[in-house]
This record gives sequence, C-alpha cells and structure tokens, in this order.
Amino acid sequence: MGLDPVVLFFVFGLVAGLLKSELKLPAALYETLSIILLLAIGLHGGVELAQQASLQLLGQSALVLALGVLLPILAFVLLRGLRFDRVNAAAVAAHYGSVSAGTFAVVVAYMLAKGVEFESYMPLFVAILEIPAILVGIVLAKGISRETHWGELGREIFLGKSIMLLLGGLVIGAIAGKEAIKPLEPLYTSMFKPVLAFFLLEMGLIASGQLGALKQFGVRLAAFALLMPLLGALIGALLARFMGLSLGGTAMLATLAASASYIAVPAAMRLALPEANPSLSLTASLGITFPFNILIGIPLYLALAERLIAWGF
Repeated sequence: MGLDPVVLFFVFGLVAGLLKSELKLPAALYETLSIILLLAIGLHGGVELAQQASLQLLGQSALVLALGVLLPILAFVLLRGLRFDRVNAAAVAAHYGSVSAGTFAVVVAYMLAKGVEFESYMPLFVAILEIPAILVGIVLAKGISRETHWGELGREIFLGKSIMLLLGGLVIGAIAGKEAIKPLEPLYTSMFKPVLAFFLLEMGLIASGQLGALKQFGVRLAAFALLMPLLGALIGALLARFMGLSLGGTAMLATLAASASYIAVPAAMRLALPEANPSLSLTASLGITFPFNILIGIPLYLALAERLIAWGF
C-alpha cells in the first residue's frame, strides 16, 4: 500500500519549496484551514466526551498531564547534553513537551484509513498536552521569576488560537450531543481529509524553508529532532498501555508524545523567553520532526503499539 494521498500533498509542498517554486497558498486560506481542522477535532472529541465522561477518563487525563511535564524535562536534559545553552535548550524543550495539532490530524486520518479504532476522546489529550510544557520550559530557563509577565503569558497560553478552538469545539460538542451536532458532522467526516490535504501542502512549503537553518545549527540539532520523537513515542506508548488504551489509542498517544508544537508554543516563548533563538525551535520541530513523523513516524508508532500488545503490555 502506497502513501496516503494527504501525506503526498505534504511531500508535494516540501519538494516544491525545496525547488524554490513560486507555489504559495494565500495566508488567509492557511489560517482558515487550520481553524477548520482544530475546530473539527474538538467537535468530534466533545461529542464522544459527552458519552464517555467518567472517573477513569479523569484519571487518564491526570496521567497525560504528567506526561506533559515529563517530556520537556527529558528534552531539556538531552539538549543540555548536546551542549545547547540553558535558555535555548529550555525553549526547544517546551516545543517538544507540547504537541502538534497538525500531526494529530494526520494520525486521525491514518487510523481511519487503516480501519484502526481508537478512543474518540483523544482530542481532550491534545488540549491537555498543549499547556504544561510551556510552563515547564519557562521554569527550566529561569526559574520562578518576578520578571515573568505571568498574566500576559497565561492569556497567550489559554486564549491562544489552538487551545481556544480545541476547547471550544470540545465544549460545543459535549453540550450539543451527537444528534444535535449531526448537521456539522461533515467537518470531521467527509470534509476532514480534503481540508487536511491542503493544510499539509502549505505545511510542506513552510517546512522546506526551515531546512536551510541546519547549515547553521548542524548535526546536533538534527540528532535531537530525530531522537526525541522516538523516545517520546516509546514513553507515550508505554503510558497508553498502562492506561489500558486500545491499539489505536496507544499509537495516537505515542504520536502525540513524539510530536512537537509549532503554533502555540512559539507564540508563548516569544513572550516568556524573547532572548531564545526561535530558528532553533522551528528548524527542529517543523523542519525535521514534523516531516519525520508524517512520512515515517506514524506507521512506526502503530507498529510499536502492535508489538507492545503482542508482548502482553
């Protein structure tokens, strides 16, 4: 079986960008596509959350929150071991403790195409994982400082676009319920993959522009950006098995743990750590880790989940 067409759209954008093509999507279209994707993921999760809310889900959410604290600490230790300075190591680590909603959208499409079932409240975990890594990154960089504008930073974190759309969709879906939301179902059924395809085309174009920065930062950054997703995926998959998630849920939590933010965290880091070099974070997360996860990682994480289940984990 060949690559999923939506992934081929990403490859097309990546190649077009590397060839210095004049191909560009209007900025307004990219913004619209990201809004539709995030809202669709939230709506679908909210509908299912209304049907499956339980104490067990509350416990799972607490474990996922702990994962969001552990991952940036692990990333920070690796980056410091690779001789990155404290502030930049903390800023990059925050990106890797958080998640990529774009990667989550792709893994949803991949699981649906493969016919692999998964817990439909997974969007809740996306929202949970967006937040703690930012706070951990700030503490790792400079401790608890009076100079940190926590009010402004909190506004950026909790009222930022990605969090608001995900949580807004979750709340709307949970309140409205499955029957009332039916007229909007095409957002996360028939419309989802076409919207995702155009979104990935633009992401390919953007990612191609980040690869040039490797000449400046070298193999240390590339090594981290390829190693961290694999470690994150292993930790996420083991946690998912401990939580009792299904095959699909295990692969999806592994994918979330392997992904890196390129929307919410960069905006927050600009406020909290203006002295950090944003090129480091974007080159790693968007130029290396995102393509790796889309092209290689997601099938690998599904295979990892299958292996863990076969071994009785």
